[in-house]
Amino acid sequence: MADESKKASSFLKVDWNGLTSEAVGPAGLSPDDLASLKGPLAAALKDVWNQRKKGKLAFWDLSADRRLAQESKKLAAWGRKKFQDAVVLGIGGSALGASAIFTALKPLNHNRLSDKKRGWPRLWVADNVDPEGFAALLETLDPETTIFNVISKSGATAETMSQFMIAYDWLRKRLKKPTLADHLLVTTDPESGVLRKIVEAKGLLAWPVPQAVGGRFSVLSAVGLVPLALVGVDVAGLLEGAAAAAADGLKPPASNKAAILAGLNWLMAAKKGRGSLVLVPYADSLAKVADWFNQLWNESLGKAHKLDGSPNQAGQTALKALGVTDQHSQLQTWMEGPQDKTVMFLGVEEFRTDLTIPAIFKEYEALAYLGGQTLGSLLASELKGTAQALTENGRPNLSLSLPAVTPQAVGYLIQTLEMATAISGSLYGVDPLDQPGVELGKKFTYGLMGRAGFDDFLSRYEQGSRARKKYILP
Repeated sequence: MADESKKASSFLKVDWNGLTSEAVGPAGLSPDDLASLKGPLAAALKDVWNQRKKGKLAFWDLSADRRLAQESKKLAAWGRKKFQDAVVLGIGGSALGASAIFTALKPLNHNRLSDKKRGWPRLWVADNVDPEGFAALLETLDPETTIFNVISKSGATAETMSQFMIAYDWLRKRLKKPTLADHLLVTTDPESGVLRKIVEAKGLLAWPVPQAVGGRFSVLSAVGLVPLALVGVDVAGLLEGAAAAAADGLKPPASNKAAILAGLNWLMAAKKGRGSLVLVPYADSLAKVADWFNQLWNESLGKAHKLDGSPNQAGQTALKALGVTDQHSQLQTWMEGPQDKTVMFLGVEEFRTDLTIPAIFKEYEALAYLGGQTLGSLLASELKGTAQALTENGRPNLSLSLPAVTPQAVGYLIQTLEMATAISGSLYGVDPLDQPGVELGKKFTYGLMGRAGFDDFLSRYEQGSRARKKYILP
């Protein structure tokens, strides 16, 4: 058991030396700052643990239910024989998590491999309603070998349901009617909603979205696991890592990685004015983890009011970058721009594939040193060098690292970041599970599209549009 615990703890390493005043001077956290964190962080942990016991943070325990892994394994075996393409129709939390884990755990060229080499369906995540993009996707698909996974908890998401209606009609016109249901999987509320009604009316295969799990926390439910299983991701390994993180999330603050991440970033925002948190993966396989984290952090913590109704005047905006690509586009402003950012690196200690740089062009001093080294060592040196440069320039930073990009490590990372978000919500005194700021835009969209009951929002838009004309350049 001790060995298993040690193994689980090694799935993610957290190095926050670059946040201390000892390392970065006045911009960092002093011993007094760190001492002041103990009480609030202990209270926040107690709060989220109590919420979990009451069932309000159901995402915390998704990994404990292995039935879905077993069921999705059967689904994967069935789908592997029938389909060459699996398409996720979803947006936000219904798309970003699956896309991030797919990119992390399948070969980066998975969708470009031949059917024989690939061995599993391709995965396409249609997370936008750009008509050119969706039309181009449909043009590449063979209806006979394509399955669509429609994901909407409410069953009324305008973007997803528009895609579903187009895809349904596309299939209906190209397939024999009795086979239509074989090409549609639905993930939605288990009891209510228009999509649930369609499932029952059309006899479609459906998976439930747990009622107490919000979209951005749902990737370890059927929302993410069904499409991931269809393309051959090791769902059991993913849940194994997540379960280890969930257990670690119940540890005291000093040994609780989720709590440490939440507490340190809360302090950086509240005491040091660090209103932005830049997540920078140094691995192409982890690039989309930053996209997923952006929604998780921003939609959970960017609230106008605290739970007690008072204004929420602190917080962090999550931003994304990719190392080393964005060293050549964003690093300049991290180094010398506004002192408003914390940079959080995400590295990998051992890549699944590495390439040795040939020992050629030895006659050129500027190139000779590269020969015989690897791209992996170059990437690792870029991360370390950038972190040190930021540190010496008084710019706070911290580093997360995975020993390797494995299902267990990715599951641990995802679960840890979700728990850190919930703990942060408690520290800020906001509800990390709602998104009131998103709803108003939806209502205006409904009004513009002619949905019944939203005429007032159409009128409000038209009034605003008339006022805006004054400042539009034709």
